[in-house]
Amino acid sequence: MKIAYITPGHGLQFYCQNCFRDTALLQSLASLGHEVTKVPMYLLSGVETNAHIVATPVFYGAVNIYLKEKLPFYRSAPEWMERLLDSPALLHLAAKKSGSTRPAGLEEMTLSMLEGEKGRQASELEHLIQHLRNEVAPDVVHLSNALLLGLAHRLKADLGAGVVCSLQDENEWVDLMGKDYQSKVWNLMADKAVDVDFFVTASQYYADKAQKKLKLPVDRIKVLHGGIDLEGYEKSALPFDPPVIGYLCRMSEYFGLGILVDAFLELKKDDRFRDLKLHLNGGYSGDDKPFLNGQMKKIAEHGFKDDVTLFDDFCKSSRIAFLKSLTLLSVPGPAGEAFGAYQVEALAAGVPVVQPNVGCYPEFVEKTQGGLIYEPNTGEKLASAMASLLCDPDKLRKMGDHGRKVVLENFSMDHMAKNIAGIYNDVT
Repeated sequence: MKIAYITPGHGLQFYCQNCFRDTALLQSLASLGHEVTKVPMYLLSGVETNAHIVATPVFYGAVNIYLKEKLPFYRSAPEWMERLLDSPALLHLAAKKSGSTRPAGLEEMTLSMLEGEKGRQASELEHLIQHLRNEVAPDVVHLSNALLLGLAHRLKADLGAGVVCSLQDENEWVDLMGKDYQSKVWNLMADKAVDVDFFVTASQYYADKAQKKLKLPVDRIKVLHGGIDLEGYEKSALPFDPPVIGYLCRMSEYFGLGILVDAFLELKKDDRFRDLKLHLNGGYSGDDKPFLNGQMKKIAEHGFKDDVTLFDDFCKSSRIAFLKSLTLLSVPGPAGEAFGAYQVEALAAGVPVVQPNVGCYPEFVEKTQGGLIYEPNTGEKLASAMASLLCDPDKLRKMGDHGRKVVLENFSMDHMAKNIAGIYNDVT
C-alpha cells in the first residue's frame, strides 16, 4: 500500500513527542512492507528517518505561508521566490523563532489554513496536490492532526485516496487562543471533518474530547493506544543514593515544570530528602526561556542549584540514558494530554510516573499500574505523592516492574502500526 503521511516539522528545538512518534510509526509501517512517504509541513522534520521512507520537500513552508497571510501581493509570487524562501537555511532559522511555537498572532492564519482551497495559502495546496498526484499516487493519506483538516477535501477529491486523521493534542494550540478564536477554529475543524474517512487517537479521554469538539459520530473514531519504538530501552536501577526525580518534556509552564520545581523545593525541606536530585530534559523554545530562567533562579535562591541538572540532548539514545538515571518521573501538565509519550518511555525503562488527575494520565496509570495519580495539581500534593514512593523503595520497584511489563506487551510501535495498517485497509 502507498501511504503519504503529512506531518508538521518543528526543527527539533525541543522534545516533540508527536514528531518522534510519527517518525517511529512510519518506520514500523515501512517494515511491514508498505511504501511510505513522509510529507513535512511548515518546517524541516528535524527527526531522521530510515532509508525505506521517502521524504518530500517541505510544503507550506513557514516563511511562505506567513507572507501569504500578511501580504496579499505575495500570494501570486513566482515559484522561484517561493523555493528560495523554502530553503533549509531559512526554515531552520524560522524554527528558532519563538512565534513558531505559539498561536498568538497566528489565529487568522490558522483559520485560513483550515479553509484549504478557499484560504490565503491556496497556491500551497495546489503545489502539494500536484506533487502527491504526480510523484506519490498514494492509496491513503494520513493527516497527523486535525489542524491539517483544510487539506482533506482536495486530497480526497483530487487523489481519490482514503483519508485518515490522527487526533493528538490540537487543544495545546487552539486553547491558547482567545475565546472567540477557539470556537471559530473548533467549529471550522468540525466542518472539515466530514472529508475524513476515519479518525484515530491514543486515549479514550481524547476520543471523548474530540468527539464533542468536532461533532463526530462514535463509529468514526478509534482508540489505538500510542506506542513507542521499544528497542534499546534498558531497565533503570532506580537509584536511592541519592534519589533522582526527572522531567522529560518541553521545559515550559504549560507542561507543569513550575509545579514540579515547587514539589522539589518542598521535598528538600524534609531531612529525608536532603540529597534529592532533579534532572530536567526536553529543550525549550524562545518563549520558554524566560520562564525556565526564572525557575532556575528560584532554585538557586533556595540554595539547591547544584542539585539540579539540565540535559540538552533528547535524541533517543540520550533519552534512554537520561531515564536510566531516574528514580521516578513527573510531567505535571495542568491541562493533561492525549497520550504523554514520556510516560511510556519512563515505564519502558521501569521508572514509575507520578501524574495529576487530568487528561489521559489516570487512564494510562490505571492500565499500567506503573505510577500514582494525585490531585489537586499543586506542588505540595505532588511532593506528598512522590514522598510516598521515595519512602517505600520496594513498592516503587514493584510498580516500575509491573508498568514496564505492561508497556513492553501493549505499547510497542509495531503493535500500533499493525492496527493503523488495518484502518488503512478499511478506508481504501
